[in-house]
Amino acid sequence: MTKKRLGGEQRGVVTYTDEYVTTLIGYARVSKTDGSQVHDLQRDALVGAGVAAEHIYEDSVSGRRDQRPGLDACLKALRVGDTLMVWKLDRLGRDLRHLVNLVGDLTKRGVGLKVLAGEGASIDTTTANGRLVFAIFAGLAEFERELIIERTHAGLASARARGRHGGRPFKMTAAKLRLAQAAMGKPETKVGELCAELGVTRQTLYRHVTPDGRIRPDGEKLLARRSTSDRPQSRKTGVAATNSEKS
Repeated sequence: MTKKRLGGEQRGVVTYTDEYVTTLIGYARVSKTDGSQVHDLQRDALVGAGVAAEHIYEDSVSGRRDQRPGLDACLKALRVGDTLMVWKLDRLGRDLRHLVNLVGDLTKRGVGLKVLAGEGASIDTTTANGRLVFAIFAGLAEFERELIIERTHAGLASARARGRHGGRPFKMTAAKLRLAQAAMGKPETKVGELCAELGVTRQTLYRHVTPDGRIRPDGEKLLARRSTSDRPQSRKTGVAATNSEKS
C-alpha cells in the first residue's frame, strides 16, 4: 500500500485518503461453463460501482465447488484497506457458514466487503451499520451450525438405541472371523490366500486372530457387537412366536 496525502479526493476506481491508496476489487461468478451464462450483468454493476475492469476477477463454476481459481486470485490480490465488491452475496460464498468464515478472514486482514444487490445489499463492512448486519448473519450461521450438531447427535443416539452404528462397515465380520479362526488353526493354511479369500488385509486378520487361531480382544469385541445387535431381533421373534401360540 502506497502512502499519499491528497486530501481525501476520489478519482475513478482508486480512493485517495490522507494516508493510503485503497483499491476496489470486484468478483463475479456464473455457475455454468457452456456459454449459457455470462458475466456481463455482474461486470457492468461492478464497473458502475467504481471498480476498474482490470480489477474484476471472474469464475465460471458452481458455487458449491471448493476450487475457484478466480476467487483465489481475487483474495490474494486484496491488501489492507481494500474493499471487495460483489454483485450479490451468493456469488461469493458456498453457504452461510462459508460466507461468515470468508468475511471474518477479510476483516482480520483489514479488507472490507460491499454487496451491491440482492438480499445482502445492506452489507458493507466498511461501515458500522454494515458490520452490524453481518454480525446478525454470523449469529444465524452459528445458530444453524448448533442446530445441525444437535440433530446429528440426536439421530446417532436414536440409531445406537436401536442397535445401529454409523461409520464405515467393518471389513471383518463375525462370519469371516469364525472362518479365519478355523483356518488359522491348521498348519497348511497360507495367510496370503486366506486374506484374499476373506477380503481383508494381514493387519486386519492378525488384529482379530492369533497365528494359532485364538481370538484376540478386537475379535471378542466384534463378536460382542454382533450378539448385541442380534438381541432385539431375538426378543421380537420370541414375542411373535408367543403371540402365534396364543392365537
